[in-house]
Amino acid sequence: MKKLFIALALVLFGGCASSPTPNYDAKFGQAVRQARQMMIINPNAGSNPDPIAGMDGVAAKEAAGRYHESFKAPPPVTNVINIGGAIGGGGR
Repeated sequence: MKKLFIALALVLFGGCASSPTPNYDAKFGQAVRQARQMMIINPNAGSNPDPIAGMDGVAAKEAAGRYHESFKAPPPVTNVINIGGAIGGGGR
């Protein structure tokens, strides 16, 4: 009886060790890797020795300065003209 129980246990545990979806498991994550690769414009950009060709030092300094200055004060509020309806229902 003990040998039968051990044999049955080995068969049951052996069935749990195999994957019921081997085709899906082999391709798991492939869609995410493919989407990430499609979002990269230039995969070899890291090997470019001159990454900012066409931008001289003065232009780069001014652009960086304007970028940093833009965070010191919030942009001005813009009034939007709502044509064709009232915001919040209006109660008519």
